[in-house]
Amino acid sequence: MLQLFLGLLILIFGVFLKTTKDPGFAKSKKFSWMFILIGILSIMGKLVIMYQQGEL
Repeated sequence: MLQLFLGLLILIFGVFLKTTKDPGFAKSKKFSWMFILIGILSIMGKLVIMYQQGEL
């Protein structure tokens, strides 16, 4: 369950980086797609593992 929560936080942070106009995050904006993809892949991976173990 913790992996789903962390994946969701990473995904939300990636979306935040993509949409923010704050100049402090300007250097980190190029990493937004990486955080979004890592978040999606970690959530999907955990759901697949839970499905295979019969927890879903």
